[in-house]
Amino acid sequence: MKKALLGLAFVATLITSCKKETKDEVKEATEAIGNEMEEAIDTAAVKVDAAADSTKVKAGEVLEKGADKMNQAAEKLKEAAKK
Repeated sequence: MKKALLGLAFVATLITSCKKETKDEVKEATEAIGNEMEEAIDTAAVKVDAAADSTKVKAGEVLEKGADKMNQAAEKLKEAAKK
């Protein structure tokens, strides 16, 4: 009877130890996933900022070209009005 109880106690101890190790592994894995997600979000934020800056530059160039064309058209109208 003592051997059976000692055996059960030993098995219970092993199970408890395994549970603790499993919890530790799950905690480490969760932290690792959290860190990877933060890095992915940071990388995505940098890419979005770069794309927004690029779009601003392109929009500025398009607006400048449009303004130049408007100035040229205004000059032509002025010249036509003088004649």
